[in-house]
Amino acid sequence: MPTRRARNAVYAVFFVAGFAFASWASRIPQVRGELRVTPGVLGLVLLCTAIGSTFATPLSGLIVAWLGESRTVIAMSLVSAAGLTTVAVGYTHGIPPVAAGLFMFGFGGSTWDVAMNVQGAAVEQALGRAIMPRFHAGWSIGTVAGAGVGAVMVALGVPVTAHLLAVALAVAITAPAAARRFLPSTGTRPRARTRTRDRAGAGPGAGPRASGPAEQEAVTLRRSPLKAWTEPRTLLIGVFVLCMTFSEGTGNDWLSLGIIGGYHTSAVLGTLTFAAFLAAMTAGRWFGPRLIDRHGRVRVLRACAATALAGLVLIEIGADWPVALGGAVLMGLGTSLGFPVGISAAADDPVHAPGRVSTAASIGYAAFLAGPPVIGFLADRIGVLHSLSVAGLLLACAFVLARYTAPIGTAGQLSRASARGE
Repeated sequence: MPTRRARNAVYAVFFVAGFAFASWASRIPQVRGELRVTPGVLGLVLLCTAIGSTFATPLSGLIVAWLGESRTVIAMSLVSAAGLTTVAVGYTHGIPPVAAGLFMFGFGGSTWDVAMNVQGAAVEQALGRAIMPRFHAGWSIGTVAGAGVGAVMVALGVPVTAHLLAVALAVAITAPAAARRFLPSTGTRPRARTRTRDRAGAGPGAGPRASGPAEQEAVTLRRSPLKAWTEPRTLLIGVFVLCMTFSEGTGNDWLSLGIIGGYHTSAVLGTLTFAAFLAAMTAGRWFGPRLIDRHGRVRVLRACAATALAGLVLIEIGADWPVALGGAVLMGLGTSLGFPVGISAAADDPVHAPGRVSTAASIGYAAFLAGPPVIGFLADRIGVLHSLSVAGLLLACAFVLARYTAPIGTAGQLSRASARGE
């Protein structure tokens, strides 16, 4: 069936994206050694990836609307592969080629990310059940595989150039091959969009409605994906994604350091805590869709925010490492669904999905730029462990903002969904 083939194709491109990212990350120490730079200079070099992503994400809605999801993934996977190739060949020649390669890698990867999320939402809608978190679990599995292969390459003494060139070749072959099995593109249609006029009225900030033919009349209009930046619902979903992503990024970047310093434990226990966080997050993304189908987005996302907050409190106040380990598991489970389900909510209307997903992702990804310096600034003053508490404030905000992820429907449908907590 086309939907089943498309589902497997989306799994594949998510996996490949995660594999490529972790493959590069696994060779950063060797690249730094060849460049002979300080940690501060290395941080500036690595920032080029974030700069490429920052440029790409707001534009990705336009690109996906122009090319469609399949062609965008094909084109941008080749851009990412070219970026890896530039790093692989150029890192022995100094910083400029590495910076240029990482900019390309970030630009291609972020645009590819939006396109595969738009297609993932289309597959989810075709299946009629939640599946987006499982696609993101595929990305996590890809990172584990990429890091594992990278560790083997380092252990065997395989040169960085050979390793990254092989990864670039694999990306350039597998991602385009998978993308050709996508469902027909929703991204090429926003030029002629359908706006529905709901005679029963519309709920605040809910955006275009999709209901029975007796309740609507279709009006075809031209619309730019950038229009999503003026939609309150889309912006609020983006802020929700930012709040959840900040907590996820805090766990990724600082959890192990906070446990080691705050609990005065060994590096091994700090790493085990981080591994438990990642495992819980992957499990939450894999098994979470069943809960969403049964209880609705809003209830599940509120439960996730509360669970993550409870885990963070345990990490902050726990007297012993096992308590902190349990907190890390709760934090991983709680943060697992925030980004993927927020993106699903932004993509509720397939016609407008490219612009809305791009907007929500752009706001959400700001957490990855702001998170490290904010936590670092606080850590210098109150310690890494206590600086994690800022994520708790954002989790409380996410709990409130989760209501805006309710599925788009008529005013009556929204009222009934609100009453049910969906």
